[in-house]
Amino acid sequence: MALALSPSPSLPHAHVSQTLPPMSILRRIPLLHLKPQRRRLATLAAAAVRQDTTVWTPAPLAEISPAAESLFHVSIDISDAPDIASSHTRAGQYLQVRVVDVGKPTFLAIASPPSFASASGAFEFLVKSVAGSTAEVLCGLKKGDVVEISQVMGRGFAVDRIQPPDEYPTVLIFATGSGISPIRSLIESGFSSKERSDVRLYYGARNLKRMAYQDKFKEWESSGVKIVPVLSQPDGNWSGETGYVQAAFSRAKKIFNPQGTGVVLCGQKQMAEEVTSIVLAEGVSSEKILKNF
Repeated sequence: MALALSPSPSLPHAHVSQTLPPMSILRRIPLLHLKPQRRRLATLAAAAVRQDTTVWTPAPLAEISPAAESLFHVSIDISDAPDIASSHTRAGQYLQVRVVDVGKPTFLAIASPPSFASASGAFEFLVKSVAGSTAEVLCGLKKGDVVEISQVMGRGFAVDRIQPPDEYPTVLIFATGSGISPIRSLIESGFSSKERSDVRLYYGARNLKRMAYQDKFKEWESSGVKIVPVLSQPDGNWSGETGYVQAAFSRAKKIFNPQGTGVVLCGQKQMAEEVTSIVLAEGVSSEKILKNF
């Protein structure tokens, strides 16, 4: 999943390195006393210095293959970077990936569970190929091609807020498109789903051709997660839920105990906002609504 996060505008290093003052000086510049143009330049310069602190580690692609229409399964070999592998401690975390000769990195949520990296020496991702983006270039690479990755970022899903399972027997999970990526990590890392009486995943896509991880549904259901696929533009043979996930949930609802309900969201902003409004109106605590960023 390519996160909808925008890094600060990058400045060409060739134009910055000769003119930037040291960071210690930048910190002491009273920006409010500068003219607007100088203030903006000083702010951008400070941002550029901060950007340069990212540590990039080269890593080869272990696998790249289609996962669904416009979605790709990408595996990056991190066997030579055990410190990065060990920094993935919670489902929902992400990192930056930079492709050679492409200036802007892309943010990707890690799809594999935290235990996977130490066991297999790889991170797995679900990447949406968007025309003109770094993700599109990444999806066009081959096994063995080398990319650069940052350290693992973010706090992930704060699952401890909906523990223990006997106090939070209901967990409602909502994902759309490539937003299923960190949800896979959550489900496969385990969050006591078998010990909860009602765990539902509302997973939305345009049609089945755009729905990744269908091969994992049986495994996920055996772990205690009920899968509710929702298609916004299904073909004529589809007999399941249609429309958007928030509408499908509104039709079902069934929140029997709001105080014992947790919610996990990942995907389109509109979906997340509308689901949040629905569950808050039902009495679910805002502290029990989990997002990964």
